[in-house]
Amino acid sequence: MSTQVVRPLLSLFAGLSIFTGLAYPALITAVAQTLWPFQANGSLIERDGKPQASLLIGRSFTDPRDFWSRPSATAEKPYNALASGGSNLGANNPALIEAVRERASMLRASNPSQTEAIPIDLLTASASGLDPEISLAAALWQVPRVAGARGLPPAQVAAIVKRVAVVPTSRLLGEARVNVQQLNDALAGPPPADKPADR
Repeated sequence: MSTQVVRPLLSLFAGLSIFTGLAYPALITAVAQTLWPFQANGSLIERDGKPQASLLIGRSFTDPRDFWSRPSATAEKPYNALASGGSNLGANNPALIEAVRERASMLRASNPSQTEAIPIDLLTASASGLDPEISLAAALWQVPRVAGARGLPPAQVAAIVKRVAVVPTSRLLGEARVNVQQLNDALAGPPPADKPADR
């Protein structure tokens, strides 16, 4: 291959490498860190200067005083970010049916005053196993338990749920949802100073 062909190819390769490998990533990083530093750094929640959680990755809550996330099927432990994935069980799989029955029984026992149907996202795991949000219906279903455990009026707890909920402007954009970590933080008290209200 002649130098007349090789030289333009190498120049093009070097130019694209510099642009796509250095200049473009540096520009995007600078814009993100300037305009959206909280989101660009992983939407981390800090306590005493140390990261404790992320609004983008769900956590397993078991305290009756807290709102609970949807089930997680990640290996070894719930919400294991190193093993993201679903159970891959089909709708007619006996193991899934039994798991749903057990979850329903546990939820009913923990919230005996709640007579409404259990929202599906409290019974089934997400495809990633890391879903940080539940539907608004799933959060409101848990209000009697959380209110009773905290000694608060259910209306007050429900108001906090609705305040934290994200409601799309159109049904085409999905249903109303609640970030469980954000909701439990709202119940515990004012959010950290470095955590913006609008994600």
